[in-house]
Amino acid sequence: MLRIETDEGIFGLGEIGLPMGNAAEGQMGLARDFAPLILGMDPFQTTAIWEKLYRTTFWGMGGGTLIFAIMSAIDIALWDIKGKALGVPVHQLLGGKTNDRLRSYASQIQFDWAPRMGAMVKPDEYAEATRKAMDDGFDCVKVNPIGFDLNGRWMGWNTRGLLSSEQVRTAVDRVSAVRAAGGDELDIIVELHCHTDANTAVQLGRELEQFRILYYEEATAPLNWKAMRKIKREITIPIATGERLYTAFGFRPYIEHQVVDIIQPDLGTSGGYTETKKIAELASTYDIGVQLHLIGSPLSTAAALQLEAVLPNFVIHEHNNTSLLPANIDLCLHDYQPRLGVYEIPDLPGIGQDLTPQAYRNAETVVVS
Repeated sequence: MLRIETDEGIFGLGEIGLPMGNAAEGQMGLARDFAPLILGMDPFQTTAIWEKLYRTTFWGMGGGTLIFAIMSAIDIALWDIKGKALGVPVHQLLGGKTNDRLRSYASQIQFDWAPRMGAMVKPDEYAEATRKAMDDGFDCVKVNPIGFDLNGRWMGWNTRGLLSSEQVRTAVDRVSAVRAAGGDELDIIVELHCHTDANTAVQLGRELEQFRILYYEEATAPLNWKAMRKIKREITIPIATGERLYTAFGFRPYIEHQVVDIIQPDLGTSGGYTETKKIAELASTYDIGVQLHLIGSPLSTAAALQLEAVLPNFVIHEHNNTSLLPANIDLCLHDYQPRLGVYEIPDLPGIGQDLTPQAYRNAETVVVS
């Protein structure tokens, strides 16, 4: 989490979009190094600040996860300051709402759909998680059907090269259970977390086409767009990716070559509001939809809702099962949750969110002044 304070007593918050994986310790050090570069600058000059961080930090123009995650958090915090200073929500500053209500989906049901995380192994467990999400009003779920092996180990089996018949059958049985539990009206997104390569993604995708999948997410690693294009050409399921792509430069080949049908930038890593809106607008010129990747705290949720409200090519909001965890909810003052699978747009100034006093007390704090 990053907080920027101004000499007029207004502060802004931005979340560094790296809650999962093994990057936690790198965030604070790099944020500390970047902070002196913007001290004393006008927080309203968001484009100038973004360009300074991009062009004068040496590594900025080479990019990478940590660099752009810190830049994203800084940018979000600056827009939060703008909104608070002007007394308006960020969506007003980004062009105003084109969406008053945002459809959302229950994300990652292979971990169950409950205020805890589990390992779903058997098809009937996937069916039960689906029913729980639908009882909460969702008409769309996302599932990774190959993430857990038959012993409940995450990434416990090799999913590259060629899948075994057991792996294919397991994935098909799990998705079949989701479809049976949800019926024909349920939309299903299949997430692969780049566990597959182009060959195994095609192999699995052909087997899953029968279930009317809404889209196929992260079917292979994103650094070779031609590998993703191979998948798109060989299956009929729409293709989505983007959570490990950064800035318009990273998304450009996927958009210009129309490799994907849905882009999924993470506001907390792809460049903040300043850059992510550019990415979404570039996608719009090719009739490509946008679903922001989202797996952070309620601060990230609040920030994402502001941009999603503005985008005419918005598709659906990712409501991750981490948003059900009490420890996550308790970090922030406002608990923005969808009602019957639909979000209303917060209208508080800025991004409309802050940490709780307890979260501030418990935080490991580094001050740069």
